[in-house]
Amino acid sequence: MAKETMTEKFMRATGRLRIIFGPAHSSSLDHEMTEENRRLLVRRQAEAQQWETIRRADGSTYVVPKDPNDQSLR
Repeated sequence: MAKETMTEKFMRATGRLRIIFGPAHSSSLDHEMTEENRRLLVRRQAEAQQWETIRRADGSTYVVPKDPNDQSLR
């Protein structure tokens, strides 16, 4: 049998911990957003609109500002 990798050992160990302690996150996903979370979401979406992803010929990507003169996030 092949030797177990570190990843497999980690997954096996954390699987045993989940049996004892339960899942890491167990809150409901269908609750209403709080006003604070709504404001944070709007702010994060606005920040994301300031950037665009450029893909190089070799397949790698990097993020650049859409407006090079915008210094608000630097």
